[in-house]
Amino acid sequence: MSRHLPVARSRRIQWVYLIAFGVAFGYVEAAVVYYLRQLITYRFNDSLAHYRVLLNLGFITFVRPAHQLLVSTRIADAEVVRETATMVMLAVVALLAARRPLARLGAFMVGFSTWDLTYYLWLHVLVHWPQSLFTKDVFFLIPVTWIGPVLTPVIISIVLLVVGSWLFLREAISDSTTPSAAKSQ
Repeated sequence: MSRHLPVARSRRIQWVYLIAFGVAFGYVEAAVVYYLRQLITYRFNDSLAHYRVLLNLGFITFVRPAHQLLVSTRIADAEVVRETATMVMLAVVALLAARRPLARLGAFMVGFSTWDLTYYLWLHVLVHWPQSLFTKDVFFLIPVTWIGPVLTPVIISIVLLVVGSWLFLREAISDSTTPSAAKSQ
């Protein structure tokens, strides 16, 4: 039996943990957005009807809404901080998951993409939204509001999941083929 199998198996188990984290975190995000939508449904559609386009890439548009999207400035500020905290948590998980910079980037991409994909899945389970992949959504509020069809983050997340998985899992393969890895086993 090759000495690199335990290292590769361990890395695959860590990858499964990253996926599990992303799925659970996706549910938390969907629940928060569900609560927010309950608070702001009457304002949300009206607020998004009027905005100034800062940059339109076709598949994603960066805008500045004419009116506050959320009920109050305090809630909007809390939402921006929550979005920032989300990125920090995903980054910390990635830092803990790997040693090398590219593997850490891969871990971040796996966690982020799994979180984002399952966020939409959980929202669909909770409130039957989005109705289609072409439904318009607000992706982020940092540094400005990002909007576009749900299809955009789904495609981006699938690509990130594939590339991130490759970056994360390849570290175990390169570790197992180096002489120092064989000595430390």
